[in-house]
Amino acid sequence: MPMTDTTDRPALPDHLSIDPRSPHHVAAVFEHDIGIRFNDKDRADVEEYCISEGWIKVPAGKTVDRKGKPLLLKLKGRVEVFYR
Repeated sequence: MPMTDTTDRPALPDHLSIDPRSPHHVAAVFEHDIGIRFNDKDRADVEEYCISEGWIKVPAGKTVDRKGKPLLLKLKGRVEVFYR
């Protein structure tokens, strides 16, 4: 019987952010490689997502706010999240 490591992976949350200061940041999820598919295209630049509301946030080019964090664009569409 082959061993699979899916049992020790936490469930993927509905709303997740890569910012550790966000209340939607779940560190245990980032110990694994996750993929995000937005409108049937794989995206590697997603900073935050919400599956139930159907949006992702991505950096707006090289633009940053006054604290040096990237400005984010909210894109609406179909969001799928999975472990790679």
